[in-house]
Amino acid sequence: MSHPALSVVIPVYNESLNIQPLYERLSAVVRSLQLTHEFIFINDGSRDNTLELVRQLAAAHPEVKYIDLSRNFGHQIAVSAGIDAARGDAVVIIDADLQDPPELIGEMYAKMKEGYEVVYAKRRRRKGESFMKLLTARVFYRILAAITTISIPVDTGDFRIIDKKVVEALRQMPETNKFLRGQISWIGYRQTYIEYDRAERHAGKTGYTYRKMLRFALDGITAFSNFPIKVVTIVGFIVSFVAFLFACISLYIRYFTNLPVERGWTSIIIAILFLGGVQLVSIGILGEYISRINTDTKRRPLYFIRESNIGTK
Repeated sequence: MSHPALSVVIPVYNESLNIQPLYERLSAVVRSLQLTHEFIFINDGSRDNTLELVRQLAAAHPEVKYIDLSRNFGHQIAVSAGIDAARGDAVVIIDADLQDPPELIGEMYAKMKEGYEVVYAKRRRRKGESFMKLLTARVFYRILAAITTISIPVDTGDFRIIDKKVVEALRQMPETNKFLRGQISWIGYRQTYIEYDRAERHAGKTGYTYRKMLRFALDGITAFSNFPIKVVTIVGFIVSFVAFLFACISLYIRYFTNLPVERGWTSIIIAILFLGGVQLVSIGILGEYISRINTDTKRRPLYFIRESNIGTK
C-alpha cells in the first residue's frame, strides 16, 4: 500500500460538536493542496458520542482512520498513538477544537518544502481565554525557555507539521511522561515557525483543567531540565551556611563578649519550621524526578487500543 503524502493526527476528547466542521475544513485544505492524505482521529476516552461520529465519518470516507484508546491516557499519549500509526511523508498534529486553523496547514506545508523538517505555529494572540490562563501560559513558557538546555519555542502548542524523519525519531523515545514539543526541539533538524492568531474554541469545553496544566508543566520541566535539583542543592548550601554563621556568632557572643545569648522558644521554632519546609520542598522536587524514573523503568506500554480501523481499508 502506497504511503500518503500527508497524515493529520487529531486527538479527540469529548469533541462531538467539532468533529464534522473540523473534517470539512481539513478536507477543503488537502483538496486545495492536491495531496494524498489520511486523517487519524484518536479517541482518548471520550464520554460523549465523539467515537460514534468518527466511526460514521470513517464509514463514509476511506481516508478517515480512527484509534479508540482503552481509556483516557492524556493528550500527549493520544498524539503519540497517532504518530505511531501515521504513514505519511509529513505529519500534521492539530487539536479538534478549531482554535488552531486547519487553513494554516497549506502555508506550513509550503514552508516545509523549502527544506525544513519541522514547521510549528507560533501564537501572536489567543482569543477567548481567561487572563489567568494567558498569564500562567506566558510565565510557564518563559520559565521553561530559561531553565532548559535546549531551545523550546515560546507561545507554541503542538500544532505543527513534521517530516517522517522526525516521526521516526519520536518513535524511538519511549518515555511515559511525554512533552512532545520539547522532544521535537531536542531531536533537532531544521525548524522554523509561522505566526498566527489563535481563535476561540468552536464549541464545547476544554479538557485542560488547571490541574492538568500543572502536571503538563511539571512534565516539561522535569523532562528537559535539572534546574530544580540544582536549586535544591544551592538552597541546601545557603541554609547550611546561614546555620554555620549563626553558630559562629553565638560562640563569639558567648566567649568573647559580655552580652547574654538569647535562648527563646520563638527563634528555635522558626528555625525548625524553616529547615523543615526546605527539606520537604527538596524531597518533593527529588521525588518528582524519582517518580518519573520509576515509571519509565517499568517499561509499560504507553497505551492500549480498544478498537481501530487502521489496516482494514
